[in-house]
Amino acid sequence: MASPPIPPSLEHLATRPFSFYPPIINVEHNEWLFRKATWSEILVVNCKSGAEIWISRRFVGEVSRIDDPVLIVGLTRELEYKGGAVWPCQRRVIEMPLAVGGRPTASSAVPERATPAPIVGIRLESSDKRIVKLILAAIAVAILLAFLAANLNRAGELRQRSVVFSTKDQQYLDLTSHDDYLAIVQKLGQPATDRWQSDTNTIQVRALGYPDRKYTVILMGSNRPTATYIGTMDENWRPIHSVEMHSGGTYSSLLRNLKRF
Repeated sequence: MASPPIPPSLEHLATRPFSFYPPIINVEHNEWLFRKATWSEILVVNCKSGAEIWISRRFVGEVSRIDDPVLIVGLTRELEYKGGAVWPCQRRVIEMPLAVGGRPTASSAVPERATPAPIVGIRLESSDKRIVKLILAAIAVAILLAFLAANLNRAGELRQRSVVFSTKDQQYLDLTSHDDYLAIVQKLGQPATDRWQSDTNTIQVRALGYPDRKYTVILMGSNRPTATYIGTMDENWRPIHSVEMHSGGTYSSLLRNLKRF
Protein backbone atom coordinates (compact mmCIF):
# COMPACT_ATOMS: atom_id res chain seq x y z
CA MET A 1 0.00 0.00 0.00
CA ALA A 2 1.42 3.44 -0.96
CA SER A 3 2.23 5.93 1.81
CA PRO A 4 -0.28 8.79 2.16
CA PRO A 5 0.94 12.12 0.71
CA ILE A 6 2.03 14.99 2.95
CA PRO A 7 -0.85 17.49 3.34
CA PRO A 8 -0.07 20.72 1.46
CA SER A 9 -1.17 22.82 4.45
CA LEU A 10 1.73 21.45 6.55
CA GLU A 11 4.32 22.21 3.87
CA HIS A 12 3.32 25.88 3.94
CA LEU A 13 4.17 26.00 7.67
CA ALA A 14 7.90 25.71 6.93
CA THR A 15 8.20 29.51 6.79
CA ARG A 16 5.19 30.49 8.93
CA PRO A 17 5.25 30.19 12.74
CA PHE A 18 2.28 28.46 14.40
CA SER A 19 1.08 27.40 17.85
CA PHE A 20 -0.34 24.08 19.06
CA TYR A 21 -3.70 23.95 20.84
CA PRO A 22 -3.90 22.58 23.43
CA PRO A 23 -0.27 23.60 24.09
CA ILE A 24 2.30 20.88 24.75
CA ILE A 25 2.91 20.50 28.49
CA ASN A 26 6.47 21.19 29.77
CA VAL A 27 7.25 23.44 26.77
CA GLU A 28 7.46 27.08 27.87
CA HIS A 29 7.31 28.82 24.45
CA ASN A 30 4.41 27.69 22.23
CA GLU A 31 5.67 28.85 18.82
CA TRP A 32 6.89 26.35 16.20
CA LEU A 33 8.00 25.91 12.59
CA PHE A 34 7.31 22.90 10.38
CA ARG A 35 10.59 21.21 9.39
CA LYS A 36 9.67 18.00 7.51
CA ALA A 37 7.30 15.02 7.58
CA THR A 38 7.12 11.29 6.97
CA TRP A 39 4.06 9.14 6.33
CA SER A 40 3.56 8.69 10.10
CA GLU A 41 5.20 11.67 11.83
CA ILE A 42 5.98 15.36 11.44
CA LEU A 43 9.10 17.16 12.66
CA VAL A 44 8.67 20.62 14.21
CA VAL A 45 11.22 23.00 15.72
CA ASN A 46 10.62 25.42 18.60
CA CYS A 47 11.22 29.02 17.50
CA LYS A 48 12.75 30.07 20.84
CA SER A 49 14.72 27.06 22.10
CA GLY A 50 15.49 25.44 18.73
CA ALA A 51 14.40 22.03 20.08
CA GLU A 52 13.21 19.59 17.40
CA ILE A 53 10.31 17.24 18.24
CA TRP A 54 8.71 14.42 16.23
CA ILE A 55 4.92 14.26 16.61
CA SER A 56 2.75 11.37 15.40
CA ARG A 57 0.28 12.33 12.67
CA ARG A 58 -2.61 10.80 14.63
CA PHE A 59 -2.20 13.56 17.23
CA VAL A 60 -2.24 16.39 14.63
CA GLY A 61 -5.63 17.98 13.90
CA GLU A 62 -6.72 20.81 11.65
CA VAL A 63 -5.11 24.17 10.84
CA SER A 64 -7.06 27.29 11.86
CA ARG A 65 -8.03 30.22 9.68
CA ILE A 66 -6.50 32.65 12.17
CA ASP A 67 -3.06 33.64 10.86
CA ASP A 68 -2.41 37.02 12.44
CA PRO A 69 0.16 36.95 13.95
CA VAL A 70 0.38 33.14 14.17
CA LEU A 71 -1.48 30.10 12.89
CA ILE A 72 -3.03 27.52 15.22
CA VAL A 73 -2.61 23.77 14.66
CA GLY A 74 -5.07 21.68 16.67
CA LEU A 75 -4.02 18.56 18.58
CA THR A 76 -6.41 15.63 19.06
CA ARG A 77 -4.83 14.73 22.42
CA GLU A 78 -3.23 16.70 25.24
CA LEU A 79 0.51 15.99 24.92
CA GLU A 80 3.44 16.45 27.28
CA TYR A 81 7.17 16.76 26.51
CA LYS A 82 9.49 14.50 28.48
CA GLY A 83 12.65 12.58 27.72
CA GLY A 84 13.15 14.42 24.42
CA ALA A 85 9.80 13.25 22.98
CA VAL A 86 6.07 13.95 23.27
CA TRP A 87 3.60 11.54 24.86
CA PRO A 88 -0.15 11.57 25.55
CA CYS A 89 -0.68 13.27 28.90
CA GLN A 90 -1.99 10.99 31.63
CA ARG A 91 -3.50 12.53 34.74
CA ARG A 92 -2.47 10.34 37.67
CA VAL A 93 -4.17 10.16 41.08
CA ILE A 94 -1.66 10.71 43.87
CA GLU A 95 -2.33 8.86 47.12
CA MET A 96 -2.23 11.21 50.13
CA PRO A 97 0.29 10.27 52.83
CA LEU A 98 -1.03 8.92 56.14
CA ALA A 99 -1.37 11.60 58.80
CA VAL A 100 0.54 11.27 62.03
CA GLY A 101 -1.47 9.10 64.41
CA GLY A 102 -4.05 8.35 61.71
CA ARG A 103 -5.49 4.93 61.02
CA PRO A 104 -4.93 3.16 57.73
CA THR A 105 -7.86 2.79 55.39
CA ALA A 106 -9.62 -0.49 54.80
CA SER A 107 -7.70 -1.03 51.54
CA SER A 108 -4.31 -0.70 53.28
CA ALA A 109 -5.23 -2.46 56.52
CA VAL A 110 -5.68 -5.96 55.14
CA PRO A 111 -3.86 -8.30 57.52
CA GLU A 112 -1.39 -10.73 56.06
CA ARG A 113 -2.14 -14.41 56.63
CA ALA A 114 0.68 -16.03 58.53
CA THR A 115 -0.12 -19.56 57.35
CA PRO A 116 -2.22 -20.92 54.47
CA ALA A 117 -5.82 -21.79 55.26
CA PRO A 118 -6.51 -25.44 55.85
CA ILE A 119 -8.09 -27.39 53.02
CA VAL A 120 -11.33 -29.07 54.05
CA GLY A 121 -12.88 -31.71 51.84
CA ILE A 122 -16.52 -31.07 50.94
CA ARG A 123 -18.83 -33.79 49.77
CA LEU A 124 -21.75 -32.64 47.67
CA GLU A 125 -25.06 -34.42 47.72
CA SER A 126 -27.21 -34.65 44.61
CA SER A 127 -29.37 -31.70 45.73
CA ASP A 128 -26.25 -29.66 46.43
CA LYS A 129 -24.96 -30.40 42.92
CA ARG A 130 -28.17 -29.07 41.42
CA ILE A 131 -27.84 -25.88 43.49
CA VAL A 132 -24.24 -25.44 42.35
CA LYS A 133 -25.30 -25.88 38.71
CA LEU A 134 -28.06 -23.29 39.15
CA ILE A 135 -25.61 -20.84 40.70
CA LEU A 136 -23.11 -21.34 37.86
CA ALA A 137 -25.88 -20.89 35.29
CA ALA A 138 -27.02 -17.68 37.01
CA ILE A 139 -23.43 -16.37 37.01
CA ALA A 140 -23.05 -17.17 33.31
CA VAL A 141 -26.31 -15.36 32.49
CA ALA A 142 -25.22 -12.34 34.54
CA ILE A 143 -21.88 -12.18 32.70
CA LEU A 144 -23.64 -12.42 29.34
CA LEU A 145 -26.08 -9.63 30.28
CA ALA A 146 -23.21 -7.42 31.48
CA PHE A 147 -21.36 -8.01 28.20
CA LEU A 148 -24.44 -7.11 26.14
CA ALA A 149 -25.10 -4.00 28.24
CA ALA A 150 -21.49 -2.82 27.77
CA ASN A 151 -21.75 -3.24 23.99
CA LEU A 152 -25.08 -1.41 23.88
CA ASN A 153 -23.65 1.50 25.89
CA ARG A 154 -20.65 1.68 23.59
CA ALA A 155 -22.86 1.67 20.51
CA GLY A 156 -24.98 4.40 22.09
CA GLU A 157 -21.92 6.54 22.73
CA LEU A 158 -20.77 6.11 19.12
CA ARG A 159 -24.20 7.17 17.90
CA GLN A 160 -24.19 10.19 20.19
CA ARG A 161 -20.86 11.33 18.79
CA SER A 162 -22.34 11.48 15.30
CA VAL A 163 -25.47 13.36 16.42
CA VAL A 164 -25.53 17.10 15.90
CA PHE A 165 -27.02 18.58 19.07
CA SER A 166 -29.34 21.53 18.66
CA THR A 167 -31.32 23.89 20.82
CA LYS A 168 -34.64 25.63 20.31
CA ASP A 169 -32.86 28.97 19.84
CA GLN A 170 -30.59 28.66 16.79
CA GLN A 171 -29.61 32.29 16.22
CA TYR A 172 -25.98 31.20 16.61
CA LEU A 173 -26.27 29.82 13.05
CA ASP A 174 -26.12 33.44 11.84
CA LEU A 175 -22.62 33.89 13.31
CA THR A 176 -19.56 33.72 11.04
CA SER A 177 -15.78 33.54 11.49
CA HIS A 178 -15.59 37.32 10.93
CA ASP A 179 -17.81 38.18 13.93
CA ASP A 180 -16.00 39.68 16.91
CA TYR A 181 -17.47 40.50 20.33
CA LEU A 182 -19.37 43.60 19.15
CA ALA A 183 -20.87 41.79 16.16
CA ILE A 184 -22.04 38.90 18.36
CA VAL A 185 -23.62 41.28 20.89
CA GLN A 186 -25.48 43.02 18.06
CA LYS A 187 -26.90 39.68 16.88
CA LEU A 188 -27.53 37.90 20.20
CA GLY A 189 -27.52 40.65 22.82
CA GLN A 190 -25.38 41.08 25.92
CA PRO A 191 -24.13 37.76 27.38
CA ALA A 192 -24.89 36.82 30.97
CA THR A 193 -21.27 35.73 31.52
CA ASP A 194 -17.97 36.66 29.85
CA ARG A 195 -14.91 34.53 30.64
CA TRP A 196 -11.37 34.29 29.19
CA GLN A 197 -8.97 31.36 29.08
CA SER A 198 -5.31 32.18 28.45
CA ASP A 199 -3.30 28.97 28.13
CA THR A 200 -0.38 30.57 26.27
CA ASN A 201 0.85 33.98 25.17
CA THR A 202 -0.37 33.37 21.62
CA ILE A 203 -3.86 31.88 22.11
CA GLN A 204 -6.81 33.59 23.80
CA VAL A 205 -10.19 31.85 24.16
CA ARG A 206 -13.36 33.72 25.17
CA ALA A 207 -16.67 32.20 26.31
CA LEU A 208 -19.87 34.27 26.15
CA GLY A 209 -22.58 32.56 28.19
CA TYR A 210 -26.27 32.76 27.24
CA PRO A 211 -27.99 30.54 29.85
CA ASP A 212 -31.46 31.60 28.76
CA ARG A 213 -30.65 30.35 25.25
CA LYS A 214 -28.91 27.24 26.72
CA TYR A 215 -25.60 27.69 24.86
CA THR A 216 -22.19 29.37 25.09
CA VAL A 217 -20.54 31.24 22.20
CA ILE A 218 -16.76 30.67 21.81
CA LEU A 219 -14.27 33.17 20.34
CA MET A 220 -10.54 32.63 19.78
CA GLY A 221 -7.62 34.72 18.62
CA SER A 222 -3.94 35.40 18.98
CA ASN A 223 -4.83 38.23 21.39
CA ARG A 224 -8.01 39.51 23.02
CA PRO A 225 -8.82 42.39 20.62
CA THR A 226 -8.59 40.08 17.56
CA ALA A 227 -10.64 37.16 18.96
CA THR A 228 -13.40 36.07 16.54
CA TYR A 229 -16.18 33.47 16.55
CA ILE A 230 -15.22 29.78 16.08
CA GLY A 231 -18.27 27.87 17.38
CA THR A 232 -21.01 27.31 19.95
CA MET A 233 -21.29 24.83 22.87
CA ASP A 234 -24.59 23.58 24.31
CA GLU A 235 -25.44 23.57 28.03
CA ASN A 236 -23.62 20.22 28.42
CA TRP A 237 -20.46 21.71 26.81
CA ARG A 238 -20.80 19.83 23.53
CA PRO A 239 -20.21 21.60 20.19
CA ILE A 240 -23.40 22.30 18.25
CA HIS A 241 -21.94 24.66 15.65
CA SER A 242 -18.49 25.51 14.28
CA VAL A 243 -17.17 27.62 11.41
CA GLU A 244 -14.81 26.53 8.66
CA MET A 245 -11.03 26.82 8.90
CA HIS A 246 -8.78 28.21 6.20
CA SER A 247 -7.60 24.66 5.47
CA GLY A 248 -11.13 23.54 4.64
CA GLY A 249 -12.02 21.72 7.87
CA THR A 250 -13.95 23.05 10.86
CA TYR A 251 -13.21 23.88 14.48
CA SER A 252 -15.33 20.93 15.71
CA SER A 253 -12.35 18.79 16.81
CA LEU A 254 -10.77 21.74 18.63
CA LEU A 255 -14.06 22.49 20.41
CA ARG A 256 -14.44 18.86 21.50
CA ASN A 257 -11.02 19.06 23.21
CA LEU A 258 -11.71 22.46 24.79
CA LYS A 259 -12.10 22.14 28.55
CA ARG A 260 -14.98 23.95 30.21
CA PHE A 261 -14.03 27.20 31.95
